[in-house]
Amino acid sequence: MLMAHPAVLDNLVAEYDALRLVNAEAGRTEEIHRRLEDVSYTLCVATGTRDIDAALIAARHRLPGARVEDDSLLAAAPAREDRVGP
Repeated sequence: MLMAHPAVLDNLVAEYDALRLVNAEAGRTEEIHRRLEDVSYTLCVATGTRDIDAALIAARHRLPGARVEDDSLLAAAPAREDRVGP
């Protein structure tokens, strides 16, 4: 599968976030809704996913500075005891 360049993903995520904000604050207009659908579709194609939530997660993990571990994995890990004795 082809992978989009992180700079492209960064631009798409930023545009998606901006459109969501405008859509929430200014009310839903046909132009904003159509552009939001276009950006959502492009993010899905660029990340090889089928829905926008998965696409955003995949895109953000590929951005510079993304954490290697998933926080949910860290929270589910059992507590570790380092001591050996009683």
